[in-house]
Amino acid sequence: MPLIDSSTSCGPNSPRSTEGGIHQRAWISSTAQQWQTESALSVAGMNPSPRKLAMPLPQFAFPKTLLVAVILAGLAMTGSPQVLATEPPPVAKPATTYASSASAQPILRANDRVVWIGPTWVERDVNYGQVETELLTRMGSQPFTLRNLGWSGDTVWAESRGIFDAPAVGYSRLIELAKELKPTTVWLSYGVNESWAGAAGLPKFTAQYRQLANDITKATGARLVFITPYPFEKTVSPVRDPSGQNVMLGQYVAAIKQLAAELNAPVIDLFTPLAAGESLKAENGLHPDAIGEQIIARRLANQFRYAAEDGSAAVSVTVPEPDREELRQAVVAKNTLFFHRWRPQNITYLTGFRKHEQGNNAVEIAQFDPLVDAAEKSIQQWLSARSEVKPTPGKP
Repeated sequence: MPLIDSSTSCGPNSPRSTEGGIHQRAWISSTAQQWQTESALSVAGMNPSPRKLAMPLPQFAFPKTLLVAVILAGLAMTGSPQVLATEPPPVAKPATTYASSASAQPILRANDRVVWIGPTWVERDVNYGQVETELLTRMGSQPFTLRNLGWSGDTVWAESRGIFDAPAVGYSRLIELAKELKPTTVWLSYGVNESWAGAAGLPKFTAQYRQLANDITKATGARLVFITPYPFEKTVSPVRDPSGQNVMLGQYVAAIKQLAAELNAPVIDLFTPLAAGESLKAENGLHPDAIGEQIIARRLANQFRYAAEDGSAAVSVTVPEPDREELRQAVVAKNTLFFHRWRPQNITYLTGFRKHEQGNNAVEIAQFDPLVDAAEKSIQQWLSARSEVKPTPGKP
């Protein structure tokens, strides 16, 4: 049975974006009459207010009763999965920068429960699914889970997460949610938005990033991994040269590396220059398109060290491009379900200041859990049929 039934595709409404002084909007109609209408996948980021996220939601090969539950939960049903038209060029392995005392430890292990926290580019991978897809092919039959808690425009102060409350409330919610998910490892990907505060803001950023890391560790006991920002790119229209801001961003990256060393945590360095001729295709200089996100995913994955359940270090699966796209769509569908689990539509009525009106419906939020589990199980079964564990040299 195929991983995805391509005869039916659907996706929630598209978002709005505000980050780094760049404003973008994209809208997709969500009427039932457009069930099978082909519509462009919106990949704009979102503003800090509650909103719906645009993601393709292909039909999984899990029980139809679960699909009915999704429909009843109120997901808008339009659109088609985005297919990458071309494979990005091979990505040269960048120089690895880790805290020296953490360099021998695997970053991703079999049965890891990953929580990924960061701003817009992290949240956008809910739409793209590139990072998780790339890591799944590296891990093969060795299972892990990834829960994306990215939030557009966010900072280490959780300034985008307060919704109608102060950032401090959003910060507390983030820590509590991370604790609830029981991660074994947490990836932190901040620094790009904070860098606009310049040199004067660097000490405050470092202090708050340290506080966030300590609060996450105290709440979860998880291993930390720091992922640096990638450089800004030059834009064409209007022409903007980001070299000056990249110098400042480099100072923030250096501070992140120093903090990681203090906390004995590995660093994934995405700030190293791209290979000649490569581009993240960030039209606004900040947010990559689908191919750019795939390049980032490969740069990130090339710096990971992987461990199987028995201690073997090398695990892989060969996935032809058509199959990889099927896998990516399945990842995006799973991400969609989890997104509606932790950021449901009408959150104001479910858990916010108007919950006295419809708060009784909040019980339905947890009904996404079996849907996420079923989607994840389907992905792992698909991978297990295509992968093999390569034992560490010298071991039987």
